Amino acid sequence: MRKYTAEFIGTFALVFCGTGAVTIDEVTKGAVTHVGVAITFGLIVMAMIYAMGEKSGAHLNPAVTFAFFINGNFPGKEVLFYIMSQLGGALVASLVLKLLFPDSVTLGASLPAGTAMQSFILEFILTFLLMLVIVNVATGSKEQGLFAGMAIGSVVLLEAMFAGPVSGASMNPARSLAPALVSGNLNQVWIYLTAPPLGAVAAIGIHKLSK
Repeated sequence: MRKYTAEFIGTFALVFCGTGAVTIDEVTKGAVTHVGVAITFGLIVMAMIYAMGEKSGAHLNPAVTFAFFINGNFPGKEVLFYIMSQLGGALVASLVLKLLFPDSVTLGASLPAGTAMQSFILEFILTFLLMLVIVNVATGSKEQGLFAGMAIGSVVLLEAMFAGPVSGASMNPARSLAPALVSGNLNQVWIYLTAPPLGAVAAIGIHKLSK
């Protein structure tokens, strides 16, 4: 339960702060700015890795959990419970944001600015790169080295910085599903439920080939 609680809290923090930044930027007409949103996502991911890494590995992302399972260094019996904890934390965060900002239209939901295929390919590649970094600095539920959180958080910040205006740079099904459900923006959510897991698994394939 300690691990599942850590995943719940960590994903709650990620969605509350990350999509919260998007929501506040929306309702304040740009006070946070795109750069501020990207920095918020990167910093909260880094902070939660350092805070929760020793307890659960701080996956905070169903795509990451599933990819670790495919890689063979995460037990299959825990995959469903991790994903349920992540989705639960994300959903509660979105509900709190809805309570705080009832006038928000999207609550930070991931929405493609262009075509669905454009965002699908972007999300696949973004998650591929993110997972490639993760699998090389962390293993299972243990981080390797003091700079694991900094490396992973920096990749999230970098990818959110340049790809956020196009696809939302989600890389995380939980981060996208929760605000979509609470705000009712479900039309394009399939992109963010399929592309990140596929990208993460592809990264594991390349990682295995390169050993």
